[in-house]
Amino acid sequence: MPAAGTNFQLTPGSPEQSGLDPAALRDLARLLAEGVERGVFPGAVALLARRGIVGWQQAAGHAQLVPARREMTLETIFDLASLTKVLATLTVTLALVDRGLLMFDAPVSSVLPEFSGEGREGVTFRHLLAHTSGLPSWRALYLRTTRRDEVLPELCRIPLAAAPGKVVEYSDPGILLLGFALERITGRRLDALVNEYLVGPLGLRDTMFTPPREIRRRCAATEAGHAYEQEKTGDEGRRFSWNREVLAGQVHDGNAFYAMEGIAGHAGLFSTAMEVAGVAQQWLRPGLLFSAALARQAMADQHHGAQGYPRGLGWVLHHEGTFFDALGARSFGHTGFTGTSVALDPDEDLVVVLLTNRVHLGGNNNQILDFRPLFHAAARRALSS
Repeated sequence: MPAAGTNFQLTPGSPEQSGLDPAALRDLARLLAEGVERGVFPGAVALLARRGIVGWQQAAGHAQLVPARREMTLETIFDLASLTKVLATLTVTLALVDRGLLMFDAPVSSVLPEFSGEGREGVTFRHLLAHTSGLPSWRALYLRTTRRDEVLPELCRIPLAAAPGKVVEYSDPGILLLGFALERITGRRLDALVNEYLVGPLGLRDTMFTPPREIRRRCAATEAGHAYEQEKTGDEGRRFSWNREVLAGQVHDGNAFYAMEGIAGHAGLFSTAMEVAGVAQQWLRPGLLFSAALARQAMADQHHGAQGYPRGLGWVLHHEGTFFDALGARSFGHTGFTGTSVALDPDEDLVVVLLTNRVHLGGNNNQILDFRPLFHAAARRALSS
C-alpha cells in the first residue's frame, strides 16, 4: 500500500467500504485461478477500487516459470506495454497543454519540422492522440537503426497509410512520434518528464522506465527473447541480432528495446497494480496532474467522423465488443500487449486493473482476448447497490 500522505487519492479498505460484494469477489478470484489453470497467463494481479477505496486485490499464479519459478505477489512489477501511452505519455502531454506549451490542434510539424511532406503537415497532435493521423499500426524501426537519435528520421520516412482524420488506425509510430515531440518541446528525455509530471506528484515508488538490476527480481517475466516480433518481421528480420533471453525487467516491445534504450512514448513503463490504479484514479479525480477540463476532452469522442470505433485522447471509449463492454456507457480503458489492462467507469467511480504476463507463454497466446471481457463482466457483478 502507498505510504500515508501520498497523493494516490486511493486508500485501502474493505469490500463493503468500497461498495463491493464479497461473494462476487470470490467469483473473481476463482476466475483468476482458472485463467492460470487454462494457460491464459502464468500469473496475474488484479485490483478493484471504488469510491477512492481499494476494496479488492488478488495475486494468482507465477511471475515467472522459466528458467526458474517465481510466485506472483501484489508487489510484482509488470511491463505495462501500451498502457505507457495513456498512463505516462498522455499525462505528460496534458501537463504541457495545461502550461500552454502544446496545443492539440497544432500541426506536429510545428514542433518537429522534419515531419513534413506527402501530407504530413496535416497531422495534428489531436490526430496522434486519437489514432487518426494516418500513420500505420506498426513498423520494426529497429531493423533500420538501433540508435535512439536516428529513430525520429526513420519515423518521418514512414508513408501515411491514410489521409489525416479519415480512419481510426491504432498506431504505435504515432505515439512514438508524440514522445519525440514532448522531448523537443522541453529539451528533456521522456523518462525525466514522466518523473516530473507523474511519478513525483503522486509519490510513486515502483513506476519507472528501465528498472535497475536490483529491481528486476520483482518484475514479471515476459517472452523468451522477441520470438513474436522475429516471426512478424519474416525474411526482413532474419539477419537481425535478436535477444534470446527471457525478459524480466527489460521492455518487451522491440522498438523500445532495440532502438529506444527502453524509453519510448508508446511502451516501456513498468509498474505495480496498486500504482497503476493510483494513476488511473487521477482520471476520476482530476486536478493534481492535469485539469478537469482536459480530462473531459480526453474522455470525449475525438474521432470526428473518421472511419472506425470511438476514441478519446489516448483512451478507447465504450462501445460494443470492447474488453470492458460490461461496464457503463461512459467507461473507457486501454490494454497492453504483454497482457495488461486498465478500465474506468466514472458513473460507478470504479477502477479495474488486470495485469498479467500472458506473453511469457508466447506472444501468440491470445486467450487473454476472451478472458478480459469475462473478467470485466464479473467485476461489474461485484458492484453492490
